[in-house]
Order: sequence, then C-alpha cells, then structure tokens
Amino acid sequence: MSRVDDLLGRVTTYRTVSAALGVVLAAALVLSLSGSVHVEPVALAVSVVVAVAVTLLVSLACGALWRVPVHRESSVITGLLLALLLRPSTAPLDLAVLAAAAAAAGASKFVLAVRSRHVLNPAAAGALAVGLVGVPFGAVPATWWVATPALLPVVAVAALAVVVRTRRGLLVGTYLVVAGGVVSVRLVGLGLAVPDALWTSLASYPLVLAAAFMLTEPLTLPPRRRQQLAEAALVGALTVTPFTLGPVWSSPELALVVGNVLAFALGQRRAVRLTVVGHRDVTPAVREVAFAPERALRFRPGQWIELHVPHAGVDRRGTRRVFSVASPPGHVDGVVVAYRLTPAPSSFKRTLTSLPQGVVVRATAVGGDFLLPRRADVPLLLVAGGIGITPFVSQLAALARAGERRDVVLLLLLGPGDEPPYADVLTASAARVVVVAPTPPAVLPEGWEHRAAPLLEDAVLREGVPDAHRRLAYVSGPPRMVVHARRTLRRAGVRRIRTDAFAGY
Repeated sequence: MSRVDDLLGRVTTYRTVSAALGVVLAAALVLSLSGSVHVEPVALAVSVVVAVAVTLLVSLACGALWRVPVHRESSVITGLLLALLLRPSTAPLDLAVLAAAAAAAGASKFVLAVRSRHVLNPAAAGALAVGLVGVPFGAVPATWWVATPALLPVVAVAALAVVVRTRRGLLVGTYLVVAGGVVSVRLVGLGLAVPDALWTSLASYPLVLAAAFMLTEPLTLPPRRRQQLAEAALVGALTVTPFTLGPVWSSPELALVVGNVLAFALGQRRAVRLTVVGHRDVTPAVREVAFAPERALRFRPGQWIELHVPHAGVDRRGTRRVFSVASPPGHVDGVVVAYRLTPAPSSFKRTLTSLPQGVVVRATAVGGDFLLPRRADVPLLLVAGGIGITPFVSQLAALARAGERRDVVLLLLLGPGDEPPYADVLTASAARVVVVAPTPPAVLPEGWEHRAAPLLEDAVLREGVPDAHRRLAYVSGPPRMVVHARRTLRRAGVRRIRTDAFAGY
C-alpha cells in the first residue's frame, strides 16, 4: 500500500479519476468488440465524444458568462461518467438526449452553485434532468449500462485506485454494505442463494461505480465523517429501494442528488471573508499566512479550512485548497494556515504566497474529524511528518491557552537539513518532543530529543516511546509517511490510531 500511495500521490485526484474512467471505457470498447459487453463499439466511441465535448463546451460558455475559471478536467470526468450512464447509441434522438444531459450537467456547476461551489454531482444532475424531462417525450433514461458482470473486474480495480487516492474507503464501504445488503435481502427473498444474491448486487447493479466515482466527489460531501457515513447509508438505501412518486421514480442518480442536497444542508452555508494580515517564514521551507475573519469562524483544533482564491493562469489543481488550521480558536492573529514551499508550486500556492496585506479571500467550508479526545486523562502519541505538524500546533496551543496539561509525546519526523517548524509553540506546550531525522537539526531546543533515522522505525519507537501501546495515536503527514507510520505503530501494539494525510499540491 505504501508503494501504491506513493505512485497515486504523484498525480492529482482529478487525473486519477479521469484515467480510471478512461480505463473502464477502453475495456468496455474491447469487450464490445468480442460481444462480452452488449453495446456497439462505434456507438460507444461516438457517445464518449458527444458527452465530453458538450459538457466541456457548455462549461466553458458558462465560465465565460459567469467570468470564472473552468476546471476542464472536471468537465471531462463528468462527460466520461455520462457516457457510462446513458446507453451508447448513434440514433439522433439518443444522441440528442445524451447531449442534453451533458449540457445540463455542465450548466449545473454554475446555475446550481453557491459560493462558486456546485451543490449537485453534475453527472447525476444531468442524468436526472433528462429522465424527468425527456422520458415523457420518448427519451430513454439513464440505464447505467456499465453495471454488467463482464466489466465488474475492471470497474472494481479502477474504483479501488480512486478510493485509495481519495482515502474514502469507509464512505464507499458503508454505501456498498447498505445498498448491497438491501438488494441481497430482496433477492434471497425471491429464492436466490446468498452467494448468488451478493454477486448479483455487485455485478448487475451500478453500486461500485456510483460509490467510488460519484459519491466520493469532495465538493458535494458534508464536512464531518459521521455526516458523510450517514449520507452514504441513506444514498445506498435509496439507490436500491423501488418507489414511485408521481413523475419521480427511484434511481441511482436521484439517490445521489438527494444525498447532495442533504450534504449541502449540513455544510457551512455562509462563506466567511478573510483579509490577509500577514505572511512569515516559519522555517526556510514553511510559509505561513494569517487572515482576519470578518466574523467569527467556528472550528475546533485539528480541523481543516477550505480557501477559495481565484487567480489568473489557474492550473489543473484549481482555485480551492484545504489546509489544517495552524492556530487555536481565538488566536490573536486570526486564522493561520501554513504550507511547505516547493521548487515547482501550483498556481494556487504561488498566488497565496504573493497575496499582499488587505486582500480578501473566502473560507468556503470548515470540517474534519482529526480531533483530540475530550477526556484529559487519555495519554497521547502525536506523529507528525513535515507540514503535518499544523493540526498538532493548533491542538497543543489550544491546550496551553486553556491551562490543560496532558500526557503528550510528539514524534516530529524531519528530512535531512530541515528545521523543526513551530518550535516555540511545541516547547510552550510542555509536550515531550522527539525529533526523528537522519541528522539532528542545527538547533535542537532544550529538553527535546533526537533519534537518528530516515523514517519512524521499530527501534526508534521502542526506545523513544516504550509505552506507545497504551497511547491513543494521531498521525499527520504525507500519505506514504502516514501509511508507514501506521504500520510501525501497529507492530508496536498501538491499537487506536487516527490519521490525517496531506497529499500535497
């Protein structure tokens, strides 16, 4: 898994999703030539071109009209999904329906948007729109033709890549257990054996595709994990529960849209304007930006904030980014975020680094579940890799401000020559700090310890934290480091581990 994380971490989530969908469509084309998938190869190719082209063109037109940048790769993903939902055909009416779905999907990102954030999954919205409007006029609704046993192995592998990249395994698993369970119970009631019922629920229903590629879309998820799991369970149940309410009938796209609406209701509804009040270099490799919110921004130490920073020359990573808040609630400098300076930064990071004082950006969401336990008597082990220190800085500073003393050991993993960020905050927290690095930093604060190692190794953990097995562990950092640290902690007998990964940008 460490190697898989490292490989997938080198590309953006959008690129992972578009590549995975491309593999599914390529496999469908090959299998259609052999007759294993019952679609016409030419019809499939034409449908893909129409779906992608119309979605992209409508998105670009709406972007020009609304005067906002368009994320082209997101539009391509939407078109690819629609090509898998609506049955491929070269008939003029069918192509017109597909084009209408693509147009509705592309427009929904702008028309049905709040704070430049679309409310509905575009592909689900487009498929639902043509189903509600077009069916009375003879249009064929979304059939999710991709749900066929011949394609399941390819869809499953592609879905796994997306789930690993997005770290949404629990979310997807909840959806599959609920939806698959409901279908299996119904099929067993009709006389099918349990293994056959389980296979049918996965191979003949579009559960895997819907869960991995549509339910996981970050912009349409609620901010907290328990809310996300509740949404997954609800959407899973609605997906496979037959019902009809006038012109509306049960379908996967309707279930997803209902989940999107509920997720929006649970999320932060009002954006908060943040004024840049200052920059500073925490270390030569870590930059910090402080913002003054126009009104109170409610968050708990360890949570993240999503910043929306429109700028010219937007690259494929977009105009939004999530950061762990590096300051405690009520901090004198307002809200502080920090990030690692890299030789080839994204357009977002370049813009954020150069923002002058007085410029206003927006915080469009706050969330996350990387929270310390409320009980003060729980011994803690915090493992931070590089910029993964930021949620711990917020948490330890908040404890210090409250005068709360806890049994905390912090393992700070640094690269060769790196300086420890936020040394003043960590020292003031009275936590025991152990720096794990190939060589000791140039300045090691008094009371800190150093262990020579490139990563968190068994011997380092055994010698540095001999009672690790009785502690509640938190791990924050790059995905590969998080996977390695989690594995090391498990070998040491640590059973309670919470993780927070920074994929980088």
